[in-house]
Amino acid sequence: MKKLGFTLCVALAALIIGCQQKEEAFTTFSGNCLIAEKTDEKTTNTYVCSVRVGHDAKGCPGCAQIGGKLMHIPCHGHGTQCLLSTRLTIQSYGDTDVTATTTDTFGLTSEDFFLMPDRSLNYTDENNNRIYLNIPEQLVFRDTVTQQFTFTGLFFSNTAAYSNN
Repeated sequence: MKKLGFTLCVALAALIIGCQQKEEAFTTFSGNCLIAEKTDEKTTNTYVCSVRVGHDAKGCPGCAQIGGKLMHIPCHGHGTQCLLSTRLTIQSYGDTDVTATTTDTFGLTSEDFFLMPDRSLNYTDENNNRIYLNIPEQLVFRDTVTQQFTFTGLFFSNTAAYSNN
């Protein structure tokens, strides 16, 4: 009986430690981008990017003003509650002017706007170097014709510029 009790305690401890490690991996996921297709031009590529955004409604001070009221919008803004993926075309105009436009219509949201928090997405370039695509916090609106979002002020760096919280 003592062996069974000891075995159950060890199994329970292993389960708790395993769950904590999985939870830690879940909450520290920073996001990433994988190249989906390369164009002939060196300045435009399409990527599939995944990012964690959003927070619990209980702690939300109000994400957006709708009808004169501050309201919580699920899977928008700071936090790591939701995992979203989208296809982006990244365009650079010189060294400092980088934009990204979604190429899938509803990968991020079905809303007409998206509250993008600061995010640093890791990426491995064609030379197998890890770099980061840094997206500053911004409110973007869906283009009424193309239904796409365009993010501005992006930049690449060797280290993450944002904490992704």
